Amino acid sequence: MILETLGSVVLGLALSWAALRSLSHRLPARRAVFGTGALGALFGVCLMHTVLGPGHVPAALIGAVAISAVTLSLLIRPRSRRLSRSAAA
Repeated sequence: MILETLGSVVLGLALSWAALRSLSHRLPARRAVFGTGALGALFGVCLMHTVLGPGHVPAALIGAVAISAVTLSLLIRPRSRRLSRSAAA
């Protein structure tokens, strides 16, 4: 269980880093993104461990990454649309 926990937190942080690299302009502060990714993965591994039981480490880690990705996706802000006024109007 300890290795599952540590592994899920590391995977959550790696996923947060990748999200910041690709979507930094649409995400909040780095601290919030890293915290959300790590806590989402921790919640995910606990949930998957409860659902699957012991002995399913790879499946629990896959579930942790999936739940971490979902929680990180909730942080993404929509693109800002700037409306420009035309001179003819």
